[in-house]
This record gives sequence, C-alpha cells and structure tokens, in this order.
Amino acid sequence: MVEEPKYAVIKKSGEVEIRRYPPIILAKAEGAEDPFSLLFDYISGKNLQRKKVSMTAPVISEKIAMTAPVISDSTSMSFVLPSSYTLETAPEPLDSRIKIVQLPARTLAVIRFSGRWSQSKFEEKSKELLSFLSKEGFRTKGPLLSMLYNPPYVPWFMRRNEIAVEIEGET
Repeated sequence: MVEEPKYAVIKKSGEVEIRRYPPIILAKAEGAEDPFSLLFDYISGKNLQRKKVSMTAPVISEKIAMTAPVISDSTSMSFVLPSSYTLETAPEPLDSRIKIVQLPARTLAVIRFSGRWSQSKFEEKSKELLSFLSKEGFRTKGPLLSMLYNPPYVPWFMRRNEIAVEIEGET
C-alpha cells in the first residue's frame, strides 16, 4: 500500500467532497515532454543524493482552466513525496525541470470516478464539479487538478481517479 496525503472531509454531497489538506511536499516537473519518466527517474535515485524515494499517490497533473471552447492541456505533473520529507530533507533533483515545492494547507473540492482516465472523462467530471461549486456558492482559485491513484496494471474498473480544484475560504 502506498502512502497518500492525509486530509479531513469537511463536507460531502453526492460525489463531491470538500477536503482540508495539510501542507504537502511535491516533486514537480514542468517543461518536460515525458514528465512521468522524469519524476520516476528522480524517485528511483537519479538525484544528487542518489536516494530512492518511495512511490506515493496520487500523481497530480495541473490543467488549464476550462474555457469555451474547452481547452485542457497538462501544464505540469507532480509526485507527492512521503510525509517524512521536508523541503530541506527531500533529495535534490539533478534535472532543473524538477522542483521541490511545498503546497500550503488548503481546501480542495474533489469529485471521484473509477475507470480509465481520458480527456473526455476529465472534461465531463470537471463540468460536474464546477457546476456543483457554482450552485453551492463556492469560489475556485487555481487550476483544475487531475489526481490518479493507481499504476497502469490495475484493472480499469478498480482505478481511482479524482478531479480537484482549490476553493476560497474555510467552510
């Protein structure tokens, strides 16, 4: 079982959860043609300390906000580092396209779905999430996030996927 960030569910309504997350340390790849491989090499020991880092979940991709027409391209990919790491103790990347960053404590609205991740499913679930938040009076900030929890060999019907967006204020 891989480690996942801990969070508190503040509110649940149907498929949507409002979650409060503590600060989280990420290894974030930007500007890479294959960010997953770049990050996988980093946690496999391709870092200054040559230290292997345990895989965690989810793998997070930031998405450009939905517009008309719908546009949703990956802008970055991140691996959540195990909770035992801090900014000071995380292995230093050798590749300048990887940055170690700390996300502050924040509140996310999340919608979960199973199956294979696809662009059409991302767009469908993003619309559902944003519609719910609009109806409930929540204001979003930042990009939509795609959070994938399972390796590719997990059967499609057992996969856990989530779309999330940060919301303003405490609920």
